[in-house]
Amino acid sequence: MRHFGYARVSTSQQSLDVQVKALEEAGVRSDRIFTDKVSGSHMDREGLQLLRVKVEEGDLILVKKLDRLGRDTADMIQLIKEFDEMGVAIRFLDDGISTEGTMGKMVVTILSAVAQAERQRILERTNEGRLEAKAKGVKFGRKRSIDRDRVKELHEAGVGATDIAKQMGIGRSTVYKLLKL
Repeated sequence: MRHFGYARVSTSQQSLDVQVKALEEAGVRSDRIFTDKVSGSHMDREGLQLLRVKVEEGDLILVKKLDRLGRDTADMIQLIKEFDEMGVAIRFLDDGISTEGTMGKMVVTILSAVAQAERQRILERTNEGRLEAKAKGVKFGRKRSIDRDRVKELHEAGVGATDIAKQMGIGRSTVYKLLKL
């Protein structure tokens, strides 16, 4: 039985080091650890795709935590079924669960549903907070750096778009966009 590892973080600024170290300590060779630095909300991940190609019947995939494999319950169930049909088991180190056996598959399915529900709750709380902040007058997004009134003043004074762009340090297309508004 060969051991493979999978590690994922959501953004390129996060580090995979803790997960990779745990996988190596669990006996996975470094050349059999596949990684991604992308959201787990979809299946289009390069490291995951390579892992799917490399594993064979009798292999074991180790993952530090359940949510590192994926966030969406349907995707997780599909992945688990796919690996199961290939004769490949998945073991989640921190969660102490595995897809080995009927009970393991059931527990993983339930936990992935819980993980997705928690993600939905986080999104709902975030949106509620955003709406509350807007109601209180909080402005979102980047502060405007272009003096729109000045662009319009220059245009009304007969200055051409090219000269306005040079004076304001912006692109000519931006001048045209501002004048349309």
